[in-house]
Amino acid sequence: MSELNQLLLELDYKTNFNEHDFYLSKSNENAFNLVNSWPDWNKKILNISGEKFSGKSHLANIFKLKSKAFLVKGDEINNSIFKRLKLYESVIIDDFENCKEEEILYSIFNLIDQDSKYMLINSLKPINEIKFNLSDLTSRSKNCIYVEIENPDDELLFAIILKNFSDRQIKIEKKIINFIISRIDRSYRKIDEFIYKIDELSLKKKKPINLKTIKEIL
Repeated sequence: MSELNQLLLELDYKTNFNEHDFYLSKSNENAFNLVNSWPDWNKKILNISGEKFSGKSHLANIFKLKSKAFLVKGDEINNSIFKRLKLYESVIIDDFENCKEEEILYSIFNLIDQDSKYMLINSLKPINEIKFNLSDLTSRSKNCIYVEIENPDDELLFAIILKNFSDRQIKIEKKIINFIISRIDRSYRKIDEFIYKIDELSLKKKKPINLKTIKEIL
């Protein structure tokens, strides 16, 4: 892990969503490679599924930069969207499950097919496992490329934890990060909760985070 340590320590920690700021590991490389292989997909729709905070939105932004796609959140989808969609070759639906407008979603799938557009869909679980009320939408949802972002491995955990601490200007020793990795749940949500608690405690105590504090939070 020494090469990763050196790489991350040399980075300028700003919040970016470009390709160079995406930490690649075995957990997410399939999703990353599919986004980068656009437009050479064997189907027009790519569905990336994964837990919250797993990097789906980062991949969506990489795809947006590559394809100049129109990005819309699931809860923003309504009938007015079609005028916008006609102007773009590629579409991104982020937080797919937040859209309850099944008729509109079905029409979007049809538009993608009829106009030979591309679409990236981000969801918590594969969309072909979602139970829709509209049978036609169920059928459409099965005609996609599916890729899942898996739970983070040690290398990705190290990158996420170090990046989050650095973003918050919290100084922490590498041996403490390794201690956290050996004990924390392999869950993006749990990592986010853990970082939030560390940040909150650091602001309250205004003291460096030590091993004792880490043990208490874990």
